[in-house]
Amino acid sequence: MPKFDFIGRSKIWLIISSVVILTAILTVSIRGLNFGVEFTGGTLINVKLDKVVNISEVRQMLAKYNLQKSIIQPIGVKEYLIRFKKDQAEEKNRDLANNVVAGLGKLAKVQDHTIEQVGPGWGQQITNAAIWAAVLSFAALLIYISLRFEFKMAIGAIAALIHDILFTVGVYSLVYREVTPATVAALLTIMGYSLYDTIVVFHKIVENSKTLQRKSYATMVNYSINQVLIRSLNTSITSILPVIAILAFGGETLKDFAFALMVGLFIGVYSSIFVASPLLVAWKETEPRFRNLKKKFGYQASQT
Repeated sequence: MPKFDFIGRSKIWLIISSVVILTAILTVSIRGLNFGVEFTGGTLINVKLDKVVNISEVRQMLAKYNLQKSIIQPIGVKEYLIRFKKDQAEEKNRDLANNVVAGLGKLAKVQDHTIEQVGPGWGQQITNAAIWAAVLSFAALLIYISLRFEFKMAIGAIAALIHDILFTVGVYSLVYREVTPATVAALLTIMGYSLYDTIVVFHKIVENSKTLQRKSYATMVNYSINQVLIRSLNTSITSILPVIAILAFGGETLKDFAFALMVGLFIGVYSSIFVASPLLVAWKETEPRFRNLKKKFGYQASQT
């Protein structure tokens, strides 16, 4: 079993996390987020060709109309969905879309196509639904973890979740990656993965606290983290590897989902150890019993 000193340096971890989250908030405030067509409005072109065309060829053709940053998503063997933002009047956007279809016709014969103007309302509905889902999830988690473990652990777990979501949003703002409905879905998925690591740690803490004697609460928590560290790392690695594969080889929509999920998985491992646990220790050691144990035995990182 490893014997790392996590809790002894908890102030350093919490300061680092605070700086990172403040930076993420500042980045979003200044730089903003790159919202996709579903949130800003734009044009969707669904086109079916008579042969397979390479994505790079399609993007090269789009570059003639200054649309090289459009999302190109294969949705069939010879079918493609092209999305670009609404930067001008609807009539001009439709003319531009017709030019794109004509350009595709030079690469292959167009068998069928549809052009659809999308308003920002759909993306707003998705966002509102996601916010409500997150709020209800936080409420349910607060109740469940309070009943299963205790209220202070529930607060620590939710603080870690908020930390992970803010960090992921900050990364999106920093790299200016497009935010799509798949990104919103990934953020909700991150909550589950992040919570899993935290619950594993908290379960071991509760188990060890039942026989807590002749050591401080902080010492016991540090020992508990080391006990489950390998398990948490193995679980996270097996989850991250498929996500990396999707990010490398998946389609555009899958890549949107995989990117947010990969960032969330990495930060989820961090927050369960370096955010949730130190917050719990700081709060628990204000209780008379654990405060007395701290005064009597102090903190020993290597004690088992």
